[in-house]
Amino acid sequence: MISKITIKNLPHNPGISGWNAILPDDKPAQPLNKNMTADWLVIGGGFAGLSAARRLSQLIPNTKGIKDTNSTKIAVLEAGRIGEGPAGRNSGFMIDLPHVLSSKDYAGDNNEDQLQIAMNRRAIDFALDAADEYGLDAETIVQTGKVNGAATAKGVAHNLTYADHLQNLGETYEIFDAQQMQELSGSNYYHQGLFTPGTTMLHPTAYVRGLRDGLQNKVDIFENSPVISLNRTGPDWQVKTPAGSITAPQIIMAVNGHAQSFGFFKRRLMHIFLYASMTRALNTEEVRKLGGTPRWGITPSDPVGSTIRRISGRSGDRIIVRNQASFVSSMEVSDHVATAKRTHHERSFADRFARMGNIDMEYSWGGKLCLSLNDVPAFGPIEDGITAACCQNGLGTARGTLSGIVAADLVTGNLQDNHQILERMLSYPQPKKLPMEPFATIGATLTIKYREWRAGKEV
Repeated sequence: MISKITIKNLPHNPGISGWNAILPDDKPAQPLNKNMTADWLVIGGGFAGLSAARRLSQLIPNTKGIKDTNSTKIAVLEAGRIGEGPAGRNSGFMIDLPHVLSSKDYAGDNNEDQLQIAMNRRAIDFALDAADEYGLDAETIVQTGKVNGAATAKGVAHNLTYADHLQNLGETYEIFDAQQMQELSGSNYYHQGLFTPGTTMLHPTAYVRGLRDGLQNKVDIFENSPVISLNRTGPDWQVKTPAGSITAPQIIMAVNGHAQSFGFFKRRLMHIFLYASMTRALNTEEVRKLGGTPRWGITPSDPVGSTIRRISGRSGDRIIVRNQASFVSSMEVSDHVATAKRTHHERSFADRFARMGNIDMEYSWGGKLCLSLNDVPAFGPIEDGITAACCQNGLGTARGTLSGIVAADLVTGNLQDNHQILERMLSYPQPKKLPMEPFATIGATLTIKYREWRAGKEV
């Protein structure tokens, strides 16, 4: 039994996320600056952590209000500002269907995929319900579907194989030809597309900010409050931050790959950075020249290809390009690495929208993913009083949300509402051990580079 945990590293997020930058300035942070107690403490303010907090507030009666100034039922600690970390740095696709990044076409095992679809849709329903409860608009979250875009004959073959898989699962899809892809996106780059209707699209930063604000009357949320140590005090844990502490008997650790900094899952988590850039707002003439529809999302037919999104609304018409990955065992990437990826994003944009001319990328950033070799989560009790809801395998929106929901069910003893999902989450084996360094880094880097080379124009 561990009695003390000292945090080895604090999270760093490279570059300025466009999703955060295009929103109005956030309200001032409320850091933890006192010593207090809580019945349930959530560490991490991303999809998993905020979903866990919301689910706890649904399961625990009388959560509204604080019993006294130094006591609360539910608390959340976030190291930085909500929306500035990994949750606010992804592409905002909450995908309902199988999406196995380690495969060549996203397909997994038929039997497992049926349950995974149900799990993803549970997460989507939860997010849409939160949007309805908290008044989040269609620019923040809307179920529009997405397209797997194929730019090569090999990509078309991937799409057709995946379509066969979906048909075997009894799932709905539609094949778009090149003309339909151009009508959607304004680009003649794509040979074909595979449209699936169940994906929910998020403005990721606006969504997690919306969860935080919607929970403020039921949950105490402290930002700019990184955890620096955990100390066992009898049956409880005292969790210290630079300016305060929270003592609680039950902790949900919703920090994805950062769990390794707490000493858990050693050599079992792969830390991958994906990089993205966002254009400046397009002017009226550029919007006319672009054509297509105002909002869409294209994932690549090959999982290592380019993800492309168009957004429209209060922040203007913009295109987001995401590609290029790096394996970083240290979990640290400097800001200049994210900025350097901008050149590749500009090239990917120019390939797809050649007639647009020179469009500046206004923001470039990196976002951290956590994967396991055997594509399983890091979920469940990891120490007496500590439950992990980590390692979302690159699908933080859906799997992170789901992990938070069922972690809250588990720690409160609610074994009925999501029984089958919770049972499956607890049945996964541990994430598989990685090779020793430097072999893990060498092997992962070579694999990424080979897959990107093989993907060709899909990148």
